[in-house]
Amino acid sequence: MNYLQALSTQRWDDHRFYHQCRINQTLHLISAISFLIAYGVLFFDPALAAIIGWCVSMTTRQAGHFFFEPRGYDEINRVTDAYKEAVKVGYNIRRKVVLLAVWVAIPAVLWASPSLFGLIEPAASLSGFVHDVGIAWLALGVTGLVLRVLQLWIKEDLFTGLVWASKILTDPFHDIAMYYKSPFALLRGERFDPMTHVRHR
Repeated sequence: MNYLQALSTQRWDDHRFYHQCRINQTLHLISAISFLIAYGVLFFDPALAAIIGWCVSMTTRQAGHFFFEPRGYDEINRVTDAYKEAVKVGYNIRRKVVLLAVWVAIPAVLWASPSLFGLIEPAASLSGFVHDVGIAWLALGVTGLVLRVLQLWIKEDLFTGLVWASKILTDPFHDIAMYYKSPFALLRGERFDPMTHVRHR
């Protein structure tokens, strides 16, 4: 399987397994737009980019998965939720909980130890503290990406991990193209995507 085929397969499985709810799709659209803004801000203010990425992009994205996406037996794909969680290439719910717990803990740790136990210069103001939190969140994002690539390398192969990493980084572009019609479907009262394109495969 070449790179484009592998990327397409990962995107397809992610869509059909984890994006059946129109609310989730719409939240992913919001997330994607804010991620693109964060990508632009990254060039001149990395800390602010990370704050946008985590506080807007990640919260909307993960809220869609945690609160709106149906769990249990998947009638469309004819698989159990346990199966989907076991075969998921990226972060499944359990891994996401761990990642988000670390994200929430970082400001508390920096508040308790502004020098991060002597590793950094302590912030002298509230804006400095917010900047340090943003940089720490940026480091968390990079670390989370790298660690999952390493896990996939050990579990499967490096190719799968690198394809997944490129998928994650380009998801905002793909999600906009995929879900830009979802808010309109919601306004029509369509809570769930009929997924006819999935059922007929």
